[in-house]
Amino acid sequence: MSNDKITAGFSISLWAFFLMLIVFSLSPQQVSADSQDDDVMKVVYHVDFADPRRFSAMLTSINNMVTYYNNEFIEFDIRIVFVAHGIRFVTDDKLTGTPFEADAELEQRRANLKGRMLSLKDVHDVQLELCDITRSQIGLAEDKLYAEVDSVPSGVVQIAQLQREGFSYIKIE
Repeated sequence: MSNDKITAGFSISLWAFFLMLIVFSLSPQQVSADSQDDDVMKVVYHVDFADPRRFSAMLTSINNMVTYYNNEFIEFDIRIVFVAHGIRFVTDDKLTGTPFEADAELEQRRANLKGRMLSLKDVHDVQLELCDITRSQIGLAEDKLYAEVDSVPSGVVQIAQLQREGFSYIKIE
């Protein structure tokens, strides 16, 4: 074998080696967590209202969204952040003597709304997050909240942080 053939073979092998280094340096393990999350649909719903019909419409919207994402094999992270009047939907307490006191319409629909909301949590892992400022300002004990609800220090701060992390903001009107 001539030296020219050996040199040519070595050059090709060296280029193949460098090409493999480049390919492996771009492997999925090296991709940041942020870019991996690009394939996850992230949505935050803001609940600061008292109207049970509006809350029902929101639950329907979330259910439709979850159904679509599941049918299309799209990963998702959906959060519901409850602030102020939204606290009415995460407890069975009547909140007597507070600005958020349950009215007859809420009491009539509470079991249905609770069941639908907790089903979204249990079946589809929709996260339920309550502003702890709201809870503490009215003196509601944490054990009065549904067990599936997580407390966040501030609901509006949580919403802002989630938006910063790429969550789309939705508020049902």
